[in-house]
Amino acid sequence: MAGLIFLIPIALGMGLMGLFAFLWAARSGQFDDPDGAANRILVDEDRPLPATVEPDSET
Repeated sequence: MAGLIFLIPIALGMGLMGLFAFLWAARSGQFDDPDGAANRILVDEDRPLPATVEPDSET
């Protein structure tokens, strides 16, 4: 039982540190574009992207 006197404040402190770390990361823009890096690795910067052909709108 005496161990809980030390473990509960340590657990609460670690939880608060994790919460503050998450909030800091969210405010600094770490989660703004999660898909950008995943798509950027697929694009070859040496070759231009192919032009897209738009369908005729007259039909």
